[in-house]
Amino acid sequence: MIVTAVMRSLLLFLTLPLFILDQATKQWTVTRFKAPTDFEHDYITVIPGWVDLVRVHNTGVAFGMANGAKGANYIFGAVSLGALALIWWLWKTGAFPTRLSRVAVALLVSGIFGNLADRLFRGYVVDFLSVDLKFMQWPAFNVADAAICVAAACLFLSAFQKTGTEPGKVKV
Repeated sequence: MIVTAVMRSLLLFLTLPLFILDQATKQWTVTRFKAPTDFEHDYITVIPGWVDLVRVHNTGVAFGMANGAKGANYIFGAVSLGALALIWWLWKTGAFPTRLSRVAVALLVSGIFGNLADRLFRGYVVDFLSVDLKFMQWPAFNVADAAICVAAACLFLSAFQKTGTEPGKVKV
């Protein structure tokens, strides 16, 4: 079945490498920086005044919402599993007809697995990229978070694509 072959290919060549990169960068962060406290944390400046590497522990979701809330890690872990089940079902029903939407799903699955692995094995998600936008300090994030955000943008853009037409292919 072509869908299965496409899915396997995306999982192997996009999802898996991004998951490995996410976990490797988080492991490097955990071994490089001491655990953060309420009063201090280590950092490495990458681009002065703009980008730092830090170590942040997050049991919440996007932008640190519900971080530290009782049971948040379990709730968001369960939400991740539910999202993966929904994505699988939508894939099987043909809900991602364009190449861009299928790439978005591969990115999304990578991000979900990356943060879920942290929740399961560390008890928190490791965030390490800190960006100062000058008008606000962007909450720290990681490779999995970036994959999820890019996936959301791709899914949005794919909604405007015509079904059944791929770039470079003529529909007959």
